[in-house]
Amino acid sequence: MTILVTRPSPTGEALVSALRARGQNAVSAPLIRIQPGGELPLLTTKMAALSPGDALFLLSKNAVYHANEQLIQQNYLWSDKFCYYGIGQSTARYFQTLTGLPAAFMSGGETSEHLLTRPDLQTLTGRRILLLRGNGGREHLAQTLRERGADVNYCECYRREPVEYNGGECALQWQKQQVNTLVVTSGEMLQLLRQLIPPAHISWLFQCRIIVVSDRLAAAAHSLGWQHIIIARSADNEALLQALQ
Repeated sequence: MTILVTRPSPTGEALVSALRARGQNAVSAPLIRIQPGGELPLLTTKMAALSPGDALFLLSKNAVYHANEQLIQQNYLWSDKFCYYGIGQSTARYFQTLTGLPAAFMSGGETSEHLLTRPDLQTLTGRRILLLRGNGGREHLAQTLRERGADVNYCECYRREPVEYNGGECALQWQKQQVNTLVVTSGEMLQLLRQLIPPAHISWLFQCRIIVVSDRLAAAAHSLGWQHIIIARSADNEALLQALQ
């Protein structure tokens, strides 16, 4: 049996390599590609508008990576006067590895809902917050921060772009490879996968076990038609490997 990994490069390929290294069959089919965000040239201006004690929220490793690359190009340093928050431990640790600066997170999950339970984020009156994120996405985090008194701004640090495939050919190939497990780490990829597979092959798709990374994503998968759903403890590859044992 084979595991289909839909997350983008290079994380998807790294997961496939780790699965193969322990003897499991796995193939990579990224449903989105990651490109630098359109607002990256504005990042230093947006950061300069912050004051000591204001906060930057790091919404993903992709946002951290592209923001850091932009600052390196402009010889601009991350300030130790700001507060940094990561959506989950893996993003926070990735930021610390790249910058040497600490980033707070909330243990137990890698979603904005988990982060928003931190005691120091309950009252934010007068504080400015810059969200480093990709294009689109949910507004729940920004809306909640504003409700708690923060002045919230964004910087689109990366863009997610769909990868085009021939759905019929993919469905035939994946069934030939005996794919019976799917790894899907975002709502966008879940919808793209569902839209990719033509009606003639939809029963095979929904018979596959699907690994997701949050209760919200599990509910979305169930509403689309999946029945065998497993929730990994986070979107980190190590957590996915544990879920795939």
